Amino acid sequence: MHDTITPLRVALIGYGFAGKTFHAPLIRSVPGLALSTVVSRDAGKVHVDLPDVEVVADVAAALADPHLDVVVIASPNDTHAPLARAALEAGKHVVVDKPFALDLAQARELVDVAEREQRVLSVFQNRRWDTDFLGVRQLMEAGRLGEVTHFESHIDRFRPQVRARWREQAGAGSGLWYDLGPHLVDQALCLFGVPDSVWASLATQRDGGEATDWAHVVLAYGGRRVILHASMLVAGGTPRFVVHGTQGSVVKPKIDPQEAQLLAGVRPGDAGWGRDADDLLLYDGSGQVEHIASPLGDQSRYYAAFRDAVRGYGPHPVTPRQAIGVMAVIEAAMTSAAEGRAVSPELRDEERHAWTTMAHG
Repeated sequence: MHDTITPLRVALIGYGFAGKTFHAPLIRSVPGLALSTVVSRDAGKVHVDLPDVEVVADVAAALADPHLDVVVIASPNDTHAPLARAALEAGKHVVVDKPFALDLAQARELVDVAEREQRVLSVFQNRRWDTDFLGVRQLMEAGRLGEVTHFESHIDRFRPQVRARWREQAGAGSGLWYDLGPHLVDQALCLFGVPDSVWASLATQRDGGEATDWAHVVLAYGGRRVILHASMLVAGGTPRFVVHGTQGSVVKPKIDPQEAQLLAGVRPGDAGWGRDADDLLLYDGSGQVEHIASPLGDQSRYYAAFRDAVRGYGPHPVTPRQAIGVMAVIEAAMTSAAEGRAVSPELRDEERHAWTTMAHG
């Protein structure tokens, strides 16, 4: 019903992996959003994919454009907070790719700026709309597992060779925990809320590695334990999710297919988009296993919800206060790994409350 309204004009800052693979195709698939500008020093690379989009080399030029409504930040992690602040102060609504910022102080500052400027500020947590997460969540909410006692979430890859890119080099915001940790933490907080404490072990395992490429983090909720794990040296054999409860267990063997589909050129609305042939395996405790089809995933729903939030038609898909909660757990894990102790996330009451209405633990 919103298609007849003038689309929100979007500028995308950065056309590396995240900008090219996720943001550009998802934005372009959503009615009511128009990707009109990309900030990149390589116009030729952008125009191969997006011949109709204006490419500018300078962020300031994009922020000064009065016709742009939304700025999406998909640049290196250490630029997220300063670019988000500049975009908000230029009067733009802002989407920041994860991580929201490098630390809790930066995250809180951005929330204050967004409230002062009365702009919508959001974090790109596209994996809330993954098939695997949606399937596990549905079984939990339906009571099929009883009370969840053990929740294990893995995003593992096999990339034994260190690549020459900023995510894998030494520097602020680099490494696997800052790359995949925000997804793992956000999903856990959606289900269970803010943990009592965080214990973490981080390591660099690959030859020539300069940044963390192995992360194992345990969130404590009373007696419940939530394990978040990511590695670059897993050739196979590890399920995406393993969840145990007082009435049953569920295993989701493979990861959501949407990233692979986007890389292969499949787009939202195409045949097969978001369809996952990998079933959830539900164990009832008596030796019976039930195969349950994975629900349909659609990461473009994030941008549709963001569009509606900007227009005032619907709720904010990922609020900045939720992003603060994720940042607090990311930071607590960093402190835990450095000091060898469990750390409680340092959150104010209103920041914790941002998760109480979401969690179904």
